[in-house]
Parts: sequence; structure tokens; C-alpha cells
Amino acid sequence: MIYAIEGEIFDKNDGKIFLKIECGIIYEINVSLLTFSKLEINEKIVFLITEIIKENEYSLYGFLEKEEKKLFDSLLKINGVGPKAALGILSTMTPSEFINAIQNNDINALKKVPGIGPKSAKRIIVEMGEFEVENLNNELTQAIIALENLGFKKMDIIKVLRGEKGSVEELIKKALKRLGR
Repeated sequence: MIYAIEGEIFDKNDGKIFLKIECGIIYEINVSLLTFSKLEINEKIVFLITEIIKENEYSLYGFLEKEEKKLFDSLLKINGVGPKAALGILSTMTPSEFINAIQNNDINALKKVPGIGPKSAKRIIVEMGEFEVENLNNELTQAIIALENLGFKKMDIIKVLRGEKGSVEELIKKALKRLGR
């Protein structure tokens, strides 16, 4: 697998960057519109790469930041979200804006993405709750895991503990009080 590609931007067109590497090979790399707008021809750059290999297609997707690549890869795990929709999300909002939309259950923010309707937006919000957990502090992550083992749903746990700080024990006590209602 390719982790990253370093080279010089040879051309850019239609959301694709054509990256020339030192040995003369030129790669076609799909990027978000936000990334596309930041780059200039002849600029030297390193792209973090996600490869999509299908029966009749081999595509490269490039990212300037680890967080953007991680979000793209996480979106691909959602049923019904392919590379085009994932790139559409990253073209419409930054990773931090996306995480805010997930945290606030903001279906309207996701519906602004071309090709994402109300059903897809709801599915993304529910399934991407896990992305938020990966970005939380260690105590909170441990508390969520412990509460899940007690039979509570991850989304319910995240809602009651959002913004809370403290030891694992304190977080579990707070959550149990709120979840017990």
C-alpha cells in the first residue's frame, strides 16, 4: 500500500491533482475542493494517500492532513458512503466543522453536501459517533467502554458525557445518574 506520495504539482483540473514524482511518473490524485483550492502548479507537496482498488478501477485520494485522511477513511466504512460522497463531505466542510455537525446532530449541515439526503445524513450522524470517541481523552474513552459493557448505547453515553472531564470513576458516576432517568 502507498502511505504517501511526494512530488511537484504538474497540473490540476476537475478536483484532481496531477503529481509528478522525481522519476518522471505523473499520478492522478483525487482531492477535496478545499485542498484543491490551496494548491498551485509547480508547488512541491506530500500527499497522504488512500487507495481505492476495485475490479475495474484504481484510484488515489490525497490529503494534506492526517485528520482529513482519517475522516475520509472512517466515512468509507459507513454503508452507502463511497469515495465520491466522502470527498463531497470534505469539500463542503473541514474535519472540525464535520465533527461539530456530528456532535450537534446537525442533519441540515450534512444535507448541504451534494448527494447526501436526510436518510444518509442521519445514518452518518449515528455511525460517526465513533469518530468522536476516537478523538476524546483517554479517561472519557475508558468510561464509554465501561458503560457500553454495562449495556448502554454508545450514542446515549456520548450525549450525557459530552464536555465532561474527570477521572474514569467520576465520569461513570455522572453518566449512570443521567442514564438512569
